[in-house]
Amino acid sequence: MADPVKPAREGSLDAPFRHPIAWRDEAFYDLEAVEKEMERQFDVCHTCRRCFNLCDSFPRLFDLIDESKTGELDSVAKADYAKVDEACTLCDMCFLTKCPYVPPHEFDIDIPHLILRYRAAKRRAGEKNFVRDQLGMTDRNGKMAKPVAGIANWMTARKNTPLRKLLDAIAEIDAEAELPQFHSKTATDLLATPYGPDPAGPAFGQRKAALYATCFVDYNAPDTAVAAAKVLAKQGVEAKLVYPECCGMPQLEAGDLADVAGRAERVAKAFAPYIEQGYEVVALTASCGLMMKFEWPLLLPENEAVQALARATRDVCEYVVDISKTQGLAPGLTPVEGGVTVHHACHARAQNMGAKSAELLRLIPDTRVEIVERCSGHGGTFGVMKDTRPLAVKIGKPAAKAVAQKDTAELCSDCPLACKHLGQILIAETGDKAQPRQSHPIEIFARAYGVF
Repeated sequence: MADPVKPAREGSLDAPFRHPIAWRDEAFYDLEAVEKEMERQFDVCHTCRRCFNLCDSFPRLFDLIDESKTGELDSVAKADYAKVDEACTLCDMCFLTKCPYVPPHEFDIDIPHLILRYRAAKRRAGEKNFVRDQLGMTDRNGKMAKPVAGIANWMTARKNTPLRKLLDAIAEIDAEAELPQFHSKTATDLLATPYGPDPAGPAFGQRKAALYATCFVDYNAPDTAVAAAKVLAKQGVEAKLVYPECCGMPQLEAGDLADVAGRAERVAKAFAPYIEQGYEVVALTASCGLMMKFEWPLLLPENEAVQALARATRDVCEYVVDISKTQGLAPGLTPVEGGVTVHHACHARAQNMGAKSAELLRLIPDTRVEIVERCSGHGGTFGVMKDTRPLAVKIGKPAAKAVAQKDTAELCSDCPLACKHLGQILIAETGDKAQPRQSHPIEIFARAYGVF
């Protein structure tokens, strides 16, 4: 008797997974083959449409289909696929929170990595954005700005209207976008001598952490690294700041996968001795943690150092919450007056660890902690370039309105750029109303301890 036919299932109840990224295969960059695969996956999206309310990529796709001659994907020009790509920030939310057809489902849908392949193929074909590529050279930019940080900040300040209008005209950096500040002393400078672990801390002698500064924290937000180091020292954790170079998220977004893989190899090699000595690697921003945990292993699945780094990496909030559960926390936390609203950034959500920043702040006694789980709309250069910033603001407005409704004294996000972007929208939307102070969650936690 023949085996019974296994019935087809609508969606998948199995744990999703992702395929390794075949960036070393020449067929990966065949633009005609990529567009054929886009047509296949987009047609599945068209028949489902669960993802309509995430970013603007899917409404654009569905409008292209609905307004086409046949009302089906077959009459949408392949050139118009670029409009879908343009609106994608690689946030991964469609893959992780909406799509029922991701692997291991037979439909095998992964729109973010399909967009990534599309960008890589276009880049191989010679289509590049010079300004975005230059903005993505964060280590070079940070090192150049460091000796003249005050001048650089003055030149790029929004209130410096003549120069910002010039940047707008020449480089197409939106004159209304708040740009990150540079510092004459980086996190690497400030933590050249590590804080000694408190012998009275509950984790003393039990935990060691190598803090991955990330390019943004090192050059643009060194206080975040200082706050993290002080909180960990309070717990008795031996912590050292390690910053070999940028993780390559800007290059990933631009489709320069060989560059990203090179960074992964070098950073993993730099951290290997620490991991061998029992250090856990603690990432200070969500996007970089996502790269180290998930994207790098898919780019270099055979590289054991990269895989070991992925296993050893923790988000900073995830790490402190784990200490609280395994060793306990040092006493001394005091309430945060006025409460905190946590923006749960997409790249933190994509790490499948839960809302660790909110969980961390709820360890502070007598403190109201609210959470907003909506996209900020920023996404690297997406929120600053002239052609995409209007869309970034459009997407970010619902999140900003949700923050305003929470009416707390503090606003924080796992993503520092998201926090800055939401803060700017808040000012535009609420006018003269008192604005929440913007911080990283670990900075609020450090202030609650009185060490920052």
